[in-house]
Amino acid sequence: MTLEWRHVIVHTADPAGLGRWWAEALGWVVVHSSEDEFAIRPAPDRLPGLEFIRLDEPRQGKSRLHLDFVPDDQDAEVARLVALGARHVDIGQGEQSWVVLADPEGNEFCVLGRRRQEPAS
Repeated sequence: MTLEWRHVIVHTADPAGLGRWWAEALGWVVVHSSEDEFAIRPAPDRLPGLEFIRLDEPRQGKSRLHLDFVPDDQDAEVARLVALGARHVDIGQGEQSWVVLADPEGNEFCVLGRRRQEPAS
């Protein structure tokens, strides 16, 4: 038996709004949109993707899952995401090499330090 990882599901009050925000933040494409669901992927035929599903219940407590991203330039990427509407959050991380942000609905994610250079072959 094999498994194919298809999506990470994000429950949201506004699937299209939050989905569009993440599509812009990641440079991904929209592959599905309806009133209650909004799906994005790196490319139409690439998996996994993010799927935003309407959930009208308010969020309770801290998120149990968050995404980590590795940029080429951490400072520039953090500035770009904040300009798009992300905000800095303190989850008790203290002084670290990563930056914790939250999307417009408060879902935390991290922008890690820059990518390691691969050794020359």
